[in-house]
Amino acid sequence: MSHNIHFNEQTNSHSFFSLKQKAWHGLGQIVQDAPSSAQAIELSGLNYEVVKTRLKTFPVDVPLADVEDNTPFKEMIVPSYYATVRTDTMQPLGVVGKDYHIVQNRDAFSFFDSIASQNQIIYETAGGLGHGERIFITAKLPGYIRVGADDLIEKYIFLTNSHDGSGSITAAFTPVRVVCQNTLNAAMGNLANAVRIRHTSNAKERLLQAHKIMGLATKVAEQKQELFNRWAKVKIADKDLKRFIQIAMAPNNETLGNLRDGKIDLLSSQYLNMVDSVYEYALGDPTQNLVTTAGTVFGAYNSVTGYFQNIRKYNDDEAKVKSVLLGGTAQLRGQRAFELCEGFAENGNGLFQLN
Repeated sequence: MSHNIHFNEQTNSHSFFSLKQKAWHGLGQIVQDAPSSAQAIELSGLNYEVVKTRLKTFPVDVPLADVEDNTPFKEMIVPSYYATVRTDTMQPLGVVGKDYHIVQNRDAFSFFDSIASQNQIIYETAGGLGHGERIFITAKLPGYIRVGADDLIEKYIFLTNSHDGSGSITAAFTPVRVVCQNTLNAAMGNLANAVRIRHTSNAKERLLQAHKIMGLATKVAEQKQELFNRWAKVKIADKDLKRFIQIAMAPNNETLGNLRDGKIDLLSSQYLNMVDSVYEYALGDPTQNLVTTAGTVFGAYNSVTGYFQNIRKYNDDEAKVKSVLLGGTAQLRGQRAFELCEGFAENGNGLFQLN
């Protein structure tokens, strides 16, 4: 499998570090002691600056060879748009508008600094994707969400920042089930599990004030522990589990409509194979045969999220991160599965309705 972790040709190293565990594909540096934010930014190769530069264009009749050879010609400035550029490699990262404000990587790490000491936050991974246009940091919080006697879920904050204009700065509470490293990061009703900050003039200031995510994390963790323990006690029959998976994995309303009308022959083989894979994972994977998951609503939820993170194949690591953590297919299907399980556990009628 290919990877998309940034490789810096100047330093001859990948932009990634991991604490005590094997990093993606064995790349990056493995460290035995939890680093400070200053050390983490160095270890992950994220100690570079990003600047905005004016965009220029050339008359259409200027040969490309002349441009590459620096032959004199009249440049034209593109109004209101800028390129973001790494100053260490001079690599362009994206195109942004005039009001876009850069938040440097060190400022993204500083989000944690004011709360790290009193909350015992441990930096576990950090890295850059692509050419360094997107960076991420994961920090582990103390304590666990405990489901049943010993099904433990670790508590993380996942922070991501982009330099290409593609998205906001996001700090999200991200629980990870220990037994299968399965991320369970669905939002609960009106209780958002993330703080999002746009790249505006006060972005850096707002980032420093976003420590409210800590209070949010505590509240979400408490509510999810209560919810998951309730789900672990609600039984679900195999036929309902199959129906749940069919609905949770449906890619569009047309598929849902065909399911509702019983038109199985109109469903794509790709979709049906995916449903079967999730169902097999739900019934056969060892992590799904624990007391908390076997034949339970909590197990049903984990069957969908676990499939995307432990079974599904991705083109590269960047594709997986985007799918699971950055609003992609895995996160969307996981959110739908969460909402279906919430309704099933509340109603207790053994039926998943197709509206």
